[in-house]
Amino acid sequence: METFPLESLSIEEATQMQFRFVDAITRNFSGEEILTRGDLGVVKGLNQPRTTQKVEKVLADFFNAEAAMLVRGSGTNAIRLALYSLLGTNKTLMVHDAPIYPTSKVSIEMLGLKTIFADYNHLEEVKEKLLNNKVDGILIQVTRQKFDDSYDLKSLIAFIRSFDETIQIITDDNYSALKTKGLGSEFGANLSCFSTFKLLGPEGIGCIVGERKAIQRLKNDNYSGGGQVQGHEAIDVLKGLIYAPVSLAISAKVSEEVCGRINQQEIGGIEKAFLINAQSKVIVVKLKKPIAKKVIEQATSFGALPNPVGAESKYEFSPLVYRVSGTFRAADPDAEQFMIRINPNRSGADTIMRILKQAMDVVEKEV
Repeated sequence: METFPLESLSIEEATQMQFRFVDAITRNFSGEEILTRGDLGVVKGLNQPRTTQKVEKVLADFFNAEAAMLVRGSGTNAIRLALYSLLGTNKTLMVHDAPIYPTSKVSIEMLGLKTIFADYNHLEEVKEKLLNNKVDGILIQVTRQKFDDSYDLKSLIAFIRSFDETIQIITDDNYSALKTKGLGSEFGANLSCFSTFKLLGPEGIGCIVGERKAIQRLKNDNYSGGGQVQGHEAIDVLKGLIYAPVSLAISAKVSEEVCGRINQQEIGGIEKAFLINAQSKVIVVKLKKPIAKKVIEQATSFGALPNPVGAESKYEFSPLVYRVSGTFRAADPDAEQFMIRINPNRSGADTIMRILKQAMDVVEKEV
């Protein structure tokens, strides 16, 4: 099985990204403002906290975008609102020919959107589907939905724009934002969406970045005080995003080391390990026997997390040893029995190898 993981930032590149982000903060906030918890409520003339507006300006500047907006409901609602703003209801949306991410599927159904499938790995098929169907918008999930996905975000958007400059493109940048060299909006998409919780930020806050007109439409609709992201939450978004790039780059490096060591047969009973974005960049281990569920259960007793919280959220520092994601299980029914997903989170390679070996040893003895 050949996989095509997204290219992660090096630690040096991630360090420079951190420096750029802090620079963007200092260009928009005074030192006194940073050492506060921000303001609250619908400030007259802004209809949102001043601090939140400033944080959104930082995000827009950092991501080279016209505008940015923090929203409640994390990455899921960011995508839902982006679809609503650019397409509305009862329109036609092109998606990748793969199992749709479950929460995105719910949003598509809620808006009454009809879907047309095209294999994003084959650009000519994308072109053929667009030229021969009335398509109102395109949703591109940046991370992989199938093991053999290989499409490049920048190339895919550029190809679409080469024959259709006006079609609405929304990218789901969850699990790739601040891990790779740019958001979809930086490559020509109208709007990019991601969860700040996956970037060491607070729970339930999503971000939309890109076209000012579409974002302003959403801001005009969000007139309720209860719908605002408050100042202290926006400050916490900044704090998380400052540290996320380097932390995620270290995790990617650990993943590469673990994958290499497993494939050098340090642990018995494993057929092969792969690096893959499923959805975050992880090691997928293929076992020789259908014992994945038992190994996962044992790994928890040796210190691995039993389930994800936000996929690399601020709460997840121990490694995650877990089943492969739902979209991958839908694509391969045997995956649940033979495959394990390992996310290093903040742990090192030695810790992961120890936990996996201990779990495998216990299960192999039982079998």
